[in-house]
Amino acid sequence: MADPDSKSVNSQNAEIDGNVLAAKSLSRFGATHMFGVVGIPVTSLANRAVSLGIRFIAFHNEQSAGYAASAYGYLTGKPGILLTVSGPGCVHGLAGLSNAMVNTWPMIMISGSCDQKDFGRGDFQELDQLEAVKPFTKFAVKAKDIRDIPNCIAQVFNWAVSGRPGGCYLDLPTDVLHQTISESEAEGLLKSAENLRETLANGRIVSSDIELAASLLREAQRPLIVFGKGAAYARAEGELTKLVEATGIPFLPTPMGKGLLPDTHELAATAARSLAIGKCDVALVVGARLNWLLHFGEPPRWSKDVKFILVDISKEEIELRKPHLGLVGDAKKVLEMINKEIKDDPFCLGKNHPWVEAISKKTKENVSKMEAQLAKDVVPFNFLTPMRIIRDAILEAGSPAPILVSEGANTMDVGRAVLVQTEPRCRLDAGTWGTMGVGLGYCIAAAVASPDRLVVAVEGDSGFGFSAIEVETLVRYQLPVVVIVFNNGGVYGGDRRNPEEIAGPHKDDPAPTSFVPGAAYHTLIEAFGGKGYLVGTPAELKSALAESFAARKPAVINVTIDPYAGAESGRMQHKN
Repeated sequence: MADPDSKSVNSQNAEIDGNVLAAKSLSRFGATHMFGVVGIPVTSLANRAVSLGIRFIAFHNEQSAGYAASAYGYLTGKPGILLTVSGPGCVHGLAGLSNAMVNTWPMIMISGSCDQKDFGRGDFQELDQLEAVKPFTKFAVKAKDIRDIPNCIAQVFNWAVSGRPGGCYLDLPTDVLHQTISESEAEGLLKSAENLRETLANGRIVSSDIELAASLLREAQRPLIVFGKGAAYARAEGELTKLVEATGIPFLPTPMGKGLLPDTHELAATAARSLAIGKCDVALVVGARLNWLLHFGEPPRWSKDVKFILVDISKEEIELRKPHLGLVGDAKKVLEMINKEIKDDPFCLGKNHPWVEAISKKTKENVSKMEAQLAKDVVPFNFLTPMRIIRDAILEAGSPAPILVSEGANTMDVGRAVLVQTEPRCRLDAGTWGTMGVGLGYCIAAAVASPDRLVVAVEGDSGFGFSAIEVETLVRYQLPVVVIVFNNGGVYGGDRRNPEEIAGPHKDDPAPTSFVPGAAYHTLIEAFGGKGYLVGTPAELKSALAESFAARKPAVINVTIDPYAGAESGRMQHKN
């Protein structure tokens, strides 16, 4: 009869390699999903992670997988994890890592690398990956021995979410992944790493100057509350709602802040944006940077006398912008403190306040003008007619609201103005960096992070083309994603060159902005077993939306747009 104690001893003495230890570490620190492209030397790591309950979503391209990981970090508040092979795989992954850094979303990129003893000798896919990633990360580390792995993973998890979130990098050399240690030693290393992580994660600074913030808002004649995706990441919607409804102050979300309060709220100033930012005298800016999206907080878009109260998790951001008052801390916690201060000495502007009336009047005027344009059924489609039909279909879907993914030039610009957000963290777009090609990666991240929600992508044909092959990934995992492609035959549309530009030996080539006219994008997903639709009229689009939304299966709706309906687009243009 076997001795049960001997089995326990044998189990503790069993050897595990670096792949198993890395997978155990990821699982121990809360990883539930990974995105990536496998190959030498990380395939075994991916398989080990799956066996421990981590869902691995395999992509065709590291760029899209990286965009997925970055968006996953934003949607869940946990670091999105990207796994890549060495060399070119690492380089491709930098697209997602840099996107996470600029958008300040928590993400960890893990790349395999060549055997350490062969570095510098021209080994397979050799690259000094630590040096390559440095400009795109908060923190980067290499596990030089198997015993380093748990501690390194603890560090990247902590750095990714602490302070201002961002991208981190972990390098796992081939020889380290193949090294072995006993189960008992591995468990000790894991426990030690957990203790380190708990110690490092403590403490965040919140400014005590709340009374002054409340006083500035109370005494303002034309106050405005501006909030962005930092407030969305902080889950600050409840505190923002309390503040807006208690004080009656109009609010303006940045594009990805939309939905923290419904776009339909009576104090929403989005449709009166130019008036709101141009005339306000005190602006409470929560989780949004005074960068190009907010015209740097400078004249002529803003009044030269406006007093900014800037709430940001990053002390460096406040020092950079030099606001009238800076409050360093988590958006939700700071707003809780402001709400408590205001509750002790309440005030409310009321519907008849001149500032509220002015914002309301301008909003109604601009909404009325937009609705008059949207009411027309223009065929061949311009951008407004299909966007109205899509807006109505999304609203009819009810709650939980679909997550909207938006990218493209005209498509994203028009969609920002027309599509209505009613729930938080339900809009993903090109973001702070204006990154094109994020669409399919974001769709996949949204579908796995929020499995109860339909995901709807509204994309230009150019944006879709960056990652179109990932429709196969949608089908493979049977994700509830409907991709709507606004097909106008190119970047901004068809050939828009002046006659004098059509010259030289290659004048008969297509224009740099042109694609194949009438491209059958809907057939791409059909090649993998998904559903494709080609639409060109309101009735066809309504039918395709109704059917695909109800099915909650992977689909592509190819919407034929007049190739001359759009215009060159870059920065946000607001004429309201």
